[in-house]
Amino acid sequence: MYNYLVKLKVIGENILSDLSRNLEQEIKRRRTFAIISHPDAGKTTLTEKFLLYGGAIAQAGAVKGKKSARHATSDWMEIEKQRGISVTSSVMQFQYEDYCINILDTPGHQDFSEDTYRTLMAADSAVMVIDASKGVENQTRKLFKVCVMRKIPIFTFINKLDREARNPFELLDQIEQELGIATYPVNWPIGCGKEFKGVYDRHNRHIMSFAATGGSHQVAATEVDLSDSSLANLIGSENHSNLMDDIELLDGASDEFDMEAVNCGLLSPVFFGSALTNFGVEPFLENFLKMTTSPLGRNSSQGPIDPFDDKFSAFVFKIQANMNKAHRDRITFLRICSGKFDKDMEVFHVQGNKKLRLSQPQQIMAQEREIISEAYAGDIIGVFDPGIFSIGDTVCSPSCKFEFASIPTFAPEHFERVYAKDTMKRKQFVKGVTQIAQEGAIQIFREPDTGMEEVYVGVVGVLQFDVFDYRMRNEYNVELVKEGLPFSYIRWIENKDIDPKELKISSDTKLVEDFSGNYLLLFTSEWNIRWALERNEGLILSEFNQGDI
Repeated sequence: MYNYLVKLKVIGENILSDLSRNLEQEIKRRRTFAIISHPDAGKTTLTEKFLLYGGAIAQAGAVKGKKSARHATSDWMEIEKQRGISVTSSVMQFQYEDYCINILDTPGHQDFSEDTYRTLMAADSAVMVIDASKGVENQTRKLFKVCVMRKIPIFTFINKLDREARNPFELLDQIEQELGIATYPVNWPIGCGKEFKGVYDRHNRHIMSFAATGGSHQVAATEVDLSDSSLANLIGSENHSNLMDDIELLDGASDEFDMEAVNCGLLSPVFFGSALTNFGVEPFLENFLKMTTSPLGRNSSQGPIDPFDDKFSAFVFKIQANMNKAHRDRITFLRICSGKFDKDMEVFHVQGNKKLRLSQPQQIMAQEREIISEAYAGDIIGVFDPGIFSIGDTVCSPSCKFEFASIPTFAPEHFERVYAKDTMKRKQFVKGVTQIAQEGAIQIFREPDTGMEEVYVGVVGVLQFDVFDYRMRNEYNVELVKEGLPFSYIRWIENKDIDPKELKISSDTKLVEDFSGNYLLLFTSEWNIRWALERNEGLILSEFNQGDI
């Protein structure tokens, strides 16, 4: 009997060891990253090519606006297909070689929403796409700033070498000067435009010469050693001469590659290529996957949470209503931070202070969905939400009950007063405004002690007003009346020991409250902010309402 029990114990320990080993292997092969760029830099095209290489799609969608028969996989909203732009973040998962990749495709439009900020909170690294002819642009600076605040690794893909481009040394210098991050070119372009012949791999010291194949993910590539006598004939004598000069300069002047600096967000590995013609895309993907780490830990109320911990934990970073118009559903996106998720497992919703089972967990490919039975740290899953989740909420194994660090709410810069044109549709108006606000596309406020007949809508970029209006008409059947407001600044009142209604404020400053009961002030100028602070001793105003990136 004793020997039998010992055998059972050994078998049990072996099973647990195998499960632990499998958990570690699955998490180690995860890569979760965001793709960021200025509009038209080629971010969505690059995303599509990644999906092609992973076999997730058979043909890339041409992003050409209203008349195009095909659309980018990541653009699923009707307004995105009509305009040929991304206005909401998409989540896509695919397999490539031994890696399981989660791509967070962020909106690149100059009027991107706060949804973009929040999506970056769920990423472990970022791919920054830059137009080779335009260099660093305004939107790139904004998104880069968020990445820097989070100290996440940033990898740069300088795109559109198939067109006329700026000198690559000038591009690197601009990145370093304007974004304040050091660069290390992993490969180097050979020519540009019609003379773009491929890229030079600095590590292996060989040339990858490409021939366009009409957008197929199988590109014709010729690998030639730098010392090969046929190289000059392959890329042209002038390109060969220029390349040799560039290599000498790079080897003598560029910084050494430091992976620790990359992981700290201080050094950005730079790759050159053309997403449209597939030049350099697969080498970039392979190098990127080798350089990036498995899922990173996250801070919580109990300290750092190790992703390899066997206890499940996740946080809500995105909520999207009406992805399936036929069912008027609401999907909550969870970034898994530790352990393994199993279908029908019981979890604890910390903010709701109750246990629950997450309904029909799904793997997301933009609008397409697939019910899954398991997921691991680093993965993004979608679950049906009856209205119980909010951005930043924590779910975890019932034995844990900690909270992840909160996600900050960024200050909107544009404001409108909004109400329903048809007063009989108040119920639909309230539902639509509330749901879209919960997604993070807009922020809503009201004057104290008033109802929801009219609200103040704040957005980061004015495009979100168009998206908001479009969705209210098409998803909630509500026509809006909108009045522009002169406010440009908003500040949360941090003081809990003062009566906001007793504050001394200028006539063109407005006191409002959000729907969590926090009081805020809307200002028309920075002068008004200083005026309020000077005349209300001890007043503390914040540009964010909570959290710390």
